[in-house]
Amino acid sequence: MTPMTTEGEKLTTPQAPAGPGRRTARRAMAGRLSWGLADQAASSLSNFAVGIYVARSLGLTAFGVFSLAWVTYGVVLSVSRGLATDPLVVRFSGVPEASWRGAVARSSGAALGVGAAVGAASLVAGLAVGGSVGPAFACLGVVLPGLLLQDAWRYAFFAAGTGRKAFVNDLVWGIALVPAMVVAARVGSVAAFVLAWGASAAVAAAYGCFQSGIRPRVAGAREWLREHRDLGYRYLVENTCVSGASQLRAYGLGAIAGVGAVGAVRGAELLLGPFLALLMGLSLVTVAEAARVLRRAPHRLGTFCLVLGGGQAAAALLWGGALLLLPDRAGELVLGGVWHSASQLIVPATLGVAGAGLGTGAAAGLRALAAARRSLRSQLFASACYAGGGLGGAALAGTVGSAWGVAAATACGSAVWWLQLRSALREHHQHPLREARTP
Repeated sequence: MTPMTTEGEKLTTPQAPAGPGRRTARRAMAGRLSWGLADQAASSLSNFAVGIYVARSLGLTAFGVFSLAWVTYGVVLSVSRGLATDPLVVRFSGVPEASWRGAVARSSGAALGVGAAVGAASLVAGLAVGGSVGPAFACLGVVLPGLLLQDAWRYAFFAAGTGRKAFVNDLVWGIALVPAMVVAARVGSVAAFVLAWGASAAVAAAYGCFQSGIRPRVAGAREWLREHRDLGYRYLVENTCVSGASQLRAYGLGAIAGVGAVGAVRGAELLLGPFLALLMGLSLVTVAEAARVLRRAPHRLGTFCLVLGGGQAAAALLWGGALLLLPDRAGELVLGGVWHSASQLIVPATLGVAGAGLGTGAAAGLRALAAARRSLRSQLFASACYAGGGLGGAALAGTVGSAWGVAAATACGSAVWWLQLRSALREHHQHPLREARTP
């Protein structure tokens, strides 16, 4: 695949080969998706373990402070993905190795540059704020470069179709987390846990350089941003809408119902951790696979996206149903004092994750089509619904009301994603060689 030079540029694509060739292609896709699931399982387990350990070690209020730092990291991660790694996956999935290596060096350099710049700002802000929240944000600033570089390697490996390396990299992070968390527990502060979490990610980031044989080129970041600004800046806005809405909801909920409410919401998210982690890292696998489907059998893209989104929604509902059967004693064993507040949010949180999972199927299709304007429009609507539903619900009925507001918002947002994908597919089928610039 030759890297695209304009948004939505379509190449003439042959139909998927019949017989053994098609079976081979399906086996190859199954293998890549299997490694994607394994990688997400490793990521989910690490995130779940960190959240549980911190919740049990610090209690509800301090866990709320840690959750604010976590949400802020999510915003910065969205910036890095939008500018650096989302364009890499869309334009350099399945390209020749030489082209991939040059792109990875520049995109990982851009991710590292974002981490350094935002990390410096977070460090200064944390030192200025002080109190119970300031140290956590100061430490977050220190570890941001390593966190973003580790995430960039995962995107790079999936773009190359070598998901096994992404899985190993996440496994290295998980192993490094164990001694780091033990040391942080002995210190017993939020800042110590933030440092432990980020330092272990830096170990995996360094190992990613060894795996790929590539060193990030921070000097090439400006060139990367200039070459891919047609997608990068739209994806930046789109991604930050997601994480920004989440951060706005967290800060607003803390102001309306207290920091403990933020901890309760994060506790419910931990219970649904496998699916939330899958959604956060969805584009690692599915956008690259959707791009391959588009090249080989474009008429199958809609079905691929429907199976992808529907499967995630169904799995989330099954997991949420199982959580409702969890005894209080088992819940307290997992979350400690956070369980009582978090358990009241299981039903709306499950519905919210199911709605988001359904929408990500359509989002993967729009990314594969490079329909950045349509995906941006969808995400702006979905993010506005999320923030409005979360804060409006909090004002009306506290933490529980916020959870139900988010559940309703994700259902509305998912519907818009699918409407936009349907329109984009229709345009692609009618004009497969013309640039799709219709907003």
